[in-house]
Amino acid sequence: MQHFLLSAAARTLSLKAVFRMGEDVAYQTFCQLRWPETEGEAVCPRCGCTESYSIATRRKFKCVACHHQFSVTSGTIFASRKLSFTDLLAAIVIFVNGAKGVSALQVSRDLDVQYKTAFVLSHKLREAMAREQEGRVLNGVVEIDGGYFGGHVKPENRKEDRKDRRLKANTSGKRQCVVIMRERGGKSLPFIVANEGDAVPYVRDHVGTLATIHADEGSGWDALHAGWDTKRVNHSVAFMDKGVCTNQAESYFSRLRRMEVGTHHHIAGPYLASYAREASWREDNRRVANGTQTAMVGVAAMASRVSRQWKGYWQR
Repeated sequence: MQHFLLSAAARTLSLKAVFRMGEDVAYQTFCQLRWPETEGEAVCPRCGCTESYSIATRRKFKCVACHHQFSVTSGTIFASRKLSFTDLLAAIVIFVNGAKGVSALQVSRDLDVQYKTAFVLSHKLREAMAREQEGRVLNGVVEIDGGYFGGHVKPENRKEDRKDRRLKANTSGKRQCVVIMRERGGKSLPFIVANEGDAVPYVRDHVGTLATIHADEGSGWDALHAGWDTKRVNHSVAFMDKGVCTNQAESYFSRLRRMEVGTHHHIAGPYLASYAREASWREDNRRVANGTQTAMVGVAAMASRVSRQWKGYWQR
């Protein structure tokens, strides 16, 4: 049986089609994404009036009621944009087409923009993706696991100078733990903590009390038995024991590790949460056609308010 990602059903939108449609069609596409309830007809973001004048020379609108002037990207994550609508739509297509992420360097080369522009734009799309995960509660069988990222300490050149990097005294203190909670056959939710056990309060907030939790033998998960039907599997003995496993959580970490090793190389530090949420979104929608994924990210971006973290064009 052919894998979904190899089938024609997975390819419903291409870069070739985006660049062929032209700027006018791309602009109308963003209008449809911003105002789907009125079929692309402008709605004033200030007073909600559905009647407005179109200022065609500047691609702006003027509200009939409050006389406020606005554009299709006003108040969204793309506010104060400098790229054309064709380039913005192409950027979304490039971004979703990467099964294990797309580096900002590749986006900058494909769109012929500065690296800083591609970096900020990519993170804006990740911020829009994360909207889907806000307030999510998981039920049914929920698999939980943790993985550590960052904090790599290079070994000394000479063997006699090398230290045991497994000891806490010889670590950099920058290592962080990504904890994934994944509903079997459903959605997932990642969090960033210092150690696995620190994620228990997040479990209380985002896992239903009637859920069944599957976890590994890590001592950090012992506290889960007090609140949920918790089943454990000892990975040093077996990967699955009587139907208890964390294979779906491991699948998420497989994607995130490949993103770290093969695409982005450095995803630790203050940006780790953004990449973790992106990997979660890609796992949840891995069986969705790329055209539908583009529409999902586009709608989320146009529904997002102006980004505070990514409002500038450089990060320290």
